[in-house]
Amino acid sequence: MATAAPFYPAQPPRVPDWLPGWRGMFGERVRSAVHGIAEPAFDVLHKKRRFLNMDLHIVNDPEMIRQILLDRHSSYVRPQLTRQILQPAIGNGLLTAVGEEWRMQRRIVAPTFSPHAVLKMASIMDSAAADQVARFPDGIARIDMARVATETTMTIIANTLFSGDSRLTSADAVQHFERVLSAIAQPRLSNILGLQEYDPSPSMVRMRHSRLYLRDAMLNMVRERGPGGGGDDFFGNFIRAIHADMPPQEAEIMALDNALTFYGAGHETTATAVTWAIYLLAGQPELQEEARIEAKEAVASGAITIADQTPLLRQILDETMRLYPSAVQITREAAEDDDLLGVSVKKGELLFIYPWILHRHRVHWDNPDSFDHQRFTPENKAKLHRFQYIPFGAGPRICVGARFAVTEALIILAHWLSARRFKLTPGFQPMPYGNVTLRPKDGMPLLVEPI
Repeated sequence: MATAAPFYPAQPPRVPDWLPGWRGMFGERVRSAVHGIAEPAFDVLHKKRRFLNMDLHIVNDPEMIRQILLDRHSSYVRPQLTRQILQPAIGNGLLTAVGEEWRMQRRIVAPTFSPHAVLKMASIMDSAAADQVARFPDGIARIDMARVATETTMTIIANTLFSGDSRLTSADAVQHFERVLSAIAQPRLSNILGLQEYDPSPSMVRMRHSRLYLRDAMLNMVRERGPGGGGDDFFGNFIRAIHADMPPQEAEIMALDNALTFYGAGHETTATAVTWAIYLLAGQPELQEEARIEAKEAVASGAITIADQTPLLRQILDETMRLYPSAVQITREAAEDDDLLGVSVKKGELLFIYPWILHRHRVHWDNPDSFDHQRFTPENKAKLHRFQYIPFGAGPRICVGARFAVTEALIILAHWLSARRFKLTPGFQPMPYGNVTLRPKDGMPLLVEPI
């Protein structure tokens, strides 16, 4: 029997050699961190570069990454520059907080994403996915599955963490979140210099308006609930916990910042993952049919066990997150001079880990630009270096919602595959795009037809 030809999914163009750092401030490169990457980046384990009088390290060595994110994580901290760019949008929530403040927030939110807690939320995820599928057109239709994914994950976040507050799923909320994400994703000089509030460009003016809309909406939610939390959900539990330890005004701000963080990060990364997964399946009809059999059986058996009964779909999701990692980059700043496995690192230097490069690195993967879900069979996954595949980060700051995201993604994909068949739109090629999360630039229009 002939072996099927490898499937090579879409990726942005690369350049043959390293470009000056300033080139990243202009053209398509400023809008997308995965556009125009130098080919040698996919061969070297470490590269030191200089930009705006700063020394930077690009790190692709899993052992170096282990040192940075785990073994010596206290020596490599979340950079002030990163927090400076993100804080105006999401404040000082779990994503941007450091030190004891971060540890306190992590300790409070961790129980929400324990295996038992996620299992309890599976039925809510299942209902949201089923309701969304019921709204698909009856006949063959061209549907932007990126938009559908966002609507579904927003509903799930609202229903699981915020008791279904409709303010989080309105068309206005979606539009304002898109504006904020788009603006903070671009490495503008005003962002780097901390002058976002004075940037007169139309996109930054719109961003400030949208940020104000979202913060006002979230602040109203916080105040309506009051110190008692107002409900037995993630948000209510968080509010009660911080009010027990902090003065009222500080607790209110921390509740607001984490509401924004979990609303944004909680739906965006999963939406991008399922969008790319359904594209990869649309491009491989035979694999899609195989996954459909598994998905239909799992959906029929009930929401709670879908994630446990879809091992093939999990392999496909893992390979999706290898090829299209939701988070574009992980950045750390050296808090002290260090010897990083033979590389001299000075205090204040920045270290960049790009999952897009690491996951497609020619030293670590065979034929890395091709899709091969069998890389993630249990026996093959066990052979991977722990730090060569990091879709959710690694170390103490690994994504606290990773289990939630995987369960949610598998439930959504299982419902989609059980109800519809997906085909590529002739002439359309999706383009990975972004500096914070990796979206398809022009959405993901696919041909969707009933089974």
